[in-house]
Amino acid sequence: MANVFRDHKEAHVGEKSSGEESSDLPIGVEPPETMTFPEGGARAWSVAIGCAGVMFCTLGHVNAFGVYQEYYETHQLQDHSPSDISWIGSLQIFFQFSGSLIGGPLFDRYGAKVIWPAAIVYVFSVMMISICESYYQFMLAQGVLAGLALGMTMSPCMAATSHYFKKNRGAAIGCAVAGSSLGGVVFPIALAKMLYNPQLGFGWTIRIIGFIILAVLAIACSGIRARLPPRKDQFFLPSAFKEPAYLALLSAGFLMLLGFFTPFFYLPTYAVEHGMDKELASYLLAILNGASFFGRIIPGIMADRIGRYNMYWAAGISTGILIFCWPQTTTNAEIIAFSALYGFFSGAIISLMVLCLLNVPNDPKNMGTYMGMGMSVVSIAALIGPPINGALVTHYGGFEQLSIFSGVMVLVGSFTIVVAKLASGQTIFGKG
Repeated sequence: MANVFRDHKEAHVGEKSSGEESSDLPIGVEPPETMTFPEGGARAWSVAIGCAGVMFCTLGHVNAFGVYQEYYETHQLQDHSPSDISWIGSLQIFFQFSGSLIGGPLFDRYGAKVIWPAAIVYVFSVMMISICESYYQFMLAQGVLAGLALGMTMSPCMAATSHYFKKNRGAAIGCAVAGSSLGGVVFPIALAKMLYNPQLGFGWTIRIIGFIILAVLAIACSGIRARLPPRKDQFFLPSAFKEPAYLALLSAGFLMLLGFFTPFFYLPTYAVEHGMDKELASYLLAILNGASFFGRIIPGIMADRIGRYNMYWAAGISTGILIFCWPQTTTNAEIIAFSALYGFFSGAIISLMVLCLLNVPNDPKNMGTYMGMGMSVVSIAALIGPPINGALVTHYGGFEQLSIFSGVMVLVGSFTIVVAKLASGQTIFGKG
């Protein structure tokens, strides 16, 4: 009788333990280790396309800052140095990445609806830029407000796309981020055509850009949906910073972003100083971003086949070498060729950095938080990189020292990717 009672008690405890474990997951939701992904279908690709639309309006517009830089230097902010003006763009990029610190966890807890308020604020910030006249006004509207809104939209849409793909995540993220390449083609050309049109002027040029962004965001945000149930525990996940692979990836991204954005800021100014017509110089960013469209899709597809770390490393090495070669391009043809090559090889850096960060967490419901915390760390590099390069240009009166600093940072960051790969438990020459 005692044995029967003991067996009955152990069975009862076992049932309770099993029930407690299963209660952590909603009914019908698979545990992380057995979770399956759609890997395609109408819903999955509508989310990826929606993300591409968001990236078109956000990072695509940011990629056109070189046109703003050159225009500000000769118009509203002509009394300020290139380094001072570059702080506006670098602050915008900083808040775009650091804003993910809030946007990522909010998405994990509340889903894709968190994108809508940020999108509205972003459109408002663009309209405010159109009435700015002084340095501090541009800093607040374009640097701070727009940057924060960008961060609150980018991280959620990227995490939402990853909810639907695992095996083909590189291709999906590459296609999504390629939307920023299209924006980087459209916005520089539009700005170049309208900014110097006396019938429009600066104010109406920026308002037209704002209305384009409003229309695209309204459609894009409607297509983005979260697939996984929300996470209800901690808002942040500080334990992520105890993972060696995660820390190594953040170190690599930080170093690479110190030099990655340099041509986006200074290529038009460099071209004008070497005799290129201002209108043609403003098209350089369109050429660069047009080439990056293919540089984001093709490496993303290849990353799913030969390894994400491998492609990330290759893209970084190629980008660093090209930055070293930049000052050797002096004719119009050489500068245009550099723009196309840099666009293609550097295009994969952002998408592959995001892709590698999204693959660190074991539980897909934590992807938004991991990405948000990681992007907030590397955002410091995006903040200080362009002004450092601007100070080098001002101090030395040329671009050679700028290219050395940026090239070294990107190459050192590229080799740090190998450390991240080893820390993740993979071998140097293995697929990963």
